[in-house]
Amino acid sequence: MSLPPFLSLVLILAGLWSLIVWPPFLRRILKDPRARDESGKATRFLMVHFMLVSISMILGLATAVIGIRTLING
Repeated sequence: MSLPPFLSLVLILAGLWSLIVWPPFLRRILKDPRARDESGKATRFLMVHFMLVSISMILGLATAVIGIRTLING
């Protein structure tokens, strides 16, 4: 696949954005009192947010990799 270098850079930046922004959000979620019930088990609140962050980071990584590959293979 071939993309103009500018679009490859946009993909790389979008991917990096996801990889930078989501981990601090997850750390805040893990500290949130709604993340665990009285017995310390994970709640749906935690699981939903964990899945949201996981999927977003996987897509961010894929986006960055696609951007890098299109930039290199130009």
